[in-house]
Amino acid sequence: MSTTTPGLDEIGQIAITVSDVARATAFYRDVLGLKFLFSAGPNLAFLAAGTVRIMLTTPQGHGEVGKNSVLYYKVADIATVHAAVVARGAANERAPQLTAKMPDHDLWMAFVRDPDGNLIGLMSEVR
Repeated sequence: MSTTTPGLDEIGQIAITVSDVARATAFYRDVLGLKFLFSAGPNLAFLAAGTVRIMLTTPQGHGEVGKNSVLYYKVADIATVHAAVVARGAANERAPQLTAKMPDHDLWMAFVRDPDGNLIGLMSEVR
């Protein structure tokens, strides 16, 4: 008998409910710079954020546009990335700021919104 407890590992996919998949795909691909993977019809698109797959979908009996959980993306240079995504069309919610001083790093956060109002967090662990 195994002494390890079965559990979750890393996130494999995150679904984001949007009003217009084509418009959201352009935003997540062109503004945030995620890699486009494929579409599955007009109401489903997949992109890659590192090893995590992002699924863009219209409400299909679940979810509500603009009221999803916050996605936090790790970035190396938060000021540069924040400025770049805002310049490319993301709505600025909060400029980069120090959130917490940890024992081995400072945690910086910034926030933008996609075209449907979904909050997107940018986080950087500065050592």
